Amino acid sequence: MKKGWQITKLGDVCAFDKVQGIHRGLPYVGLEHIESHTARFIGSSSPQSVKSSTFRFSYEHVLYGRLRPYLNKALAPDFEGHCSTEIFPLKPSRELSREYLLYWLLADETCELIDATCTGARMPRAQMNEVMDFDFPLPPLAEQQRIVGLLDEAFEGLATAKATAQKNLQNARALFESHLQTVLRNKKWKWKTLGDLCEYVEYGSSAKSKAEGGVPVLRMGNIQDGRLNWENLVYTDDKAEIKKYLLKHNDVLFNRTNSPELVGKTAIYKSEMPAIFAGYLIRIHRKEDLLDGDFLTYFLNSQIAFDYGKTVVISSVNQANINGTKLKGYPIPAPSLSEQKAIVAKLNDLSEETQRLARLYEQKLAALEALKKSLLHQAFTGEL
Repeated sequence: MKKGWQITKLGDVCAFDKVQGIHRGLPYVGLEHIESHTARFIGSSSPQSVKSSTFRFSYEHVLYGRLRPYLNKALAPDFEGHCSTEIFPLKPSRELSREYLLYWLLADETCELIDATCTGARMPRAQMNEVMDFDFPLPPLAEQQRIVGLLDEAFEGLATAKATAQKNLQNARALFESHLQTVLRNKKWKWKTLGDLCEYVEYGSSAKSKAEGGVPVLRMGNIQDGRLNWENLVYTDDKAEIKKYLLKHNDVLFNRTNSPELVGKTAIYKSEMPAIFAGYLIRIHRKEDLLDGDFLTYFLNSQIAFDYGKTVVISSVNQANINGTKLKGYPIPAPSLSEQKAIVAKLNDLSEETQRLARLYEQKLAALEALKKSLLHQAFTGEL
């Protein structure tokens, strides 16, 4: 430990303020108002009353969410208010900087230690009496303030870099979608319905799957970003089901039931391994002399198709459905098969470049997050 630092107990340098009651006319903070891992307030500082009892806090406190502490919800409010009883207002002593305490709570090592105190399987809560007995690294107040200043400056730069990388990632994906829409909306294409270009559509297997078996059963979760994801598989050994639903090369699968924002996602099977498909998916049996599988997949994953899907979807609570009849009614541009294949070749090239850029930006975001974690580790071991 660095010279001048001491190891104390957290409870020796801060206290849990238990000012509990029904506090009216003050801003309210619930767990939903604190962004995970960032200490950012995402609620409203306007007065808000709740009927149940809450804890009172001021700008002197650090608020810590003890429910599901792995979500790492901590906040140093710049206003007075009241908060959920799932949030503990911690008041630092004079020898402890509030911002230093906040950063300590945000550190991965702290989060893991607090999470280990939890009881309750379905609603895990940190045992704050144990947390208050944790060893706590306490440098002199001037050193705490120096560390906070360095972290503030570094995190501000990291936030800017992260926002730029996220924006660039969005732009790369938006550029591809813009080009896709331009191609699909070419005025020289005639439009038909999907039913004109396919023989029939087929719902998948409704038989029960197993954790292990001979043949994977693709489900709606296996369609991600327009591709088949071969993780989290279930299996079947049922010979009749395998015979009936075995996928063929370039079969297109449409997700007919999902949440409203995901219903209609589509992927094409490229013979990665023998597989069948489950009942929430529809296999589209194309007229192969009229409709290319990759062209169809690009179309059904386009904003044009998703927008049309919203006009025919059947919605219930948190679930949406587009049945086979509605699917066959989708309007779709119908250039010749040779033109479709030429379009697909160009889209494949652009998609590959988009994915390359996306990987770069995702790697940058991961590196920024790793740097943030490293800085917090250094801060509380005297290495910063």
